[in-house]
Amino acid sequence: MAAPLEDYGLIGDGETAALVAKDGSIDWLCWPRFDSDACFAALLGGPENGRWQIAPVAPIERARQGYRGHTLILETEFTTSEGAVEIIDFMPHREQVSHIIRLVRGKAGRVRMRSELIIRFGYGAFIPWVTRLENGDLRAVSGPDMLVLRTPAALRGENMTTVGEFTVAAGECVPFVLVYSPSHLPLPKPIDGEKALKQTEVFWQRWIRRSAHAMPHPEAVIRSQITLKALIYRPTGAIVAAPTTSLPERIGGKRNWDYRFCWLRDATFTLLALMNSGYYDEAKNWRDWLLRAAAGSPAQVQTLYGLAGERRISEEEVPWLSGYENSKPVRIGNAAAGQLQLDVFGEVMDALHHARAGGLAHLEAGWALQCALLEHLEKIWSEPDEGIWEVRDKPQQFTYSKVMAWVAFDRSIKSAECYHLEGPLERWRRICDTIHAEVCRRAFNSSVGAFTQAFDSTLLDASVLLIPAVGFLPPHDPRVEATVAAIEKDLVREGLVLRYDTERATDGLAPGEGAFLACSFWLADAYVMLGREKDALRLFERLCGLSNGVGLLAEEYDPKDRRLIGNFPQAFSHIALVNTAHNIAHASKPAEQRSGNPRLTQSAAS
Repeated sequence: MAAPLEDYGLIGDGETAALVAKDGSIDWLCWPRFDSDACFAALLGGPENGRWQIAPVAPIERARQGYRGHTLILETEFTTSEGAVEIIDFMPHREQVSHIIRLVRGKAGRVRMRSELIIRFGYGAFIPWVTRLENGDLRAVSGPDMLVLRTPAALRGENMTTVGEFTVAAGECVPFVLVYSPSHLPLPKPIDGEKALKQTEVFWQRWIRRSAHAMPHPEAVIRSQITLKALIYRPTGAIVAAPTTSLPERIGGKRNWDYRFCWLRDATFTLLALMNSGYYDEAKNWRDWLLRAAAGSPAQVQTLYGLAGERRISEEEVPWLSGYENSKPVRIGNAAAGQLQLDVFGEVMDALHHARAGGLAHLEAGWALQCALLEHLEKIWSEPDEGIWEVRDKPQQFTYSKVMAWVAFDRSIKSAECYHLEGPLERWRRICDTIHAEVCRRAFNSSVGAFTQAFDSTLLDASVLLIPAVGFLPPHDPRVEATVAAIEKDLVREGLVLRYDTERATDGLAPGEGAFLACSFWLADAYVMLGREKDALRLFERLCGLSNGVGLLAEEYDPKDRRLIGNFPQAFSHIALVNTAHNIAHASKPAEQRSGNPRLTQSAAS
């Protein structure tokens, strides 16, 4: 059985990432991209589905895992009766090929160690052909994929596994370098592990120096920024929602989805988190990916895309994997790509408006695309859709979808007025007024005393916490204050916010999930806008305390079992953490920026 999420650290090279457990086992890795087939899939099955463990032979008395300063270099220290040893795991930012480097360093005594490498391509299905090369390196090949392992440690084959025992004394270091390359290419050249370690440390130190640190819980913010950087697919600027698939939203449940793709919905949150933190290069690359992904027929805009903007994201189940803690099914691909989700139109318009306000270079093609998208949205905004939570049941008139349709027209009007862009402003204003009136008339339920999940519904939904943040209504509107109070009363569990009540909902899925961490941050943002700053800080500190020992957050948290659940680490959770920190610090306030009122300063861009 895989370790709890609290016991995993993340390493990555800007194109893929791996999860390393506190017991020294790499249990998840997709090579060469985030969305490639996994070659280590023990996270969703067992060791027989692929993993790489390096650990002491003697029983472990204590294990400690942490990052080296403000980097993505993971250090795992073991103490046994024989002494102490640490494993330094990292992935250098790749140039041509991708490496995992594991340096085993003796700290005290003489510690016997064992390496157990089980390579299984195709999500744990395919055993590679392993050969020993003349220089002693091991090469594993399966179809288009090739791994090469280089180490001075003696290795042997044993039951379709590559194993080796060695002893490391205090002051000694035994390197292991595993490299991926397409199998039709020549063998990759060897690299020096110690030199690569220094280069990787310098890379992260230089990158994080660009960050603004004057915020509450700066260590949590910095770790979130590093995690977001690790989830950016460097060749295109896309940001993967998570590097994992099918980690369940409830242990034993069926809400298991593939998050190794990029959602347009994350656009504005991501853009503000990057720009307010000083990362304008990453923000520009994200904006450019957004424009490329959404380009084409407006009627064919999707809610999610591949890392390079791919549109075909078919969903299937992987029956040979038992699932994380037996939570089936394991899915690859995501059928939500084919859903109608009207809110993404608002996210795109909002993000592009803030990109202009933030000083990112204007692209003429971006405005032309916006006008075309609005022309299509004008025809379909009144239709039911699958909504922000991507329900797999009958489409509804979701409140948040309509609010974001209003945002799409509102931000385009603001952009046209502020930046002298051509557009049918009077028509857009009429549509804005129509949508606004419809939402206020049909989404606010006076008997519930709140904006509800959908028109004429009685169900609450945490997404309506964003109504003041996007500027649909002011924070102190009585309906907004009543909605926050209703959510506090009915959707909060042990201080954390549920997306909605899955026990009452008819969303086509089995009931039950944890508290959604991004929604909990949204409640803290609402507190800031309502002037409840002590409540905001208290909730923010509680949420920061839910991260695991190395500062990573999953999609959700189970208040009952007190554990992280859902795909991990989750970009949306870390983005929300960064934005809420900015809100509380008042240096810049994304919750107000989203409303279209205070403009972003351009000092960082200039």
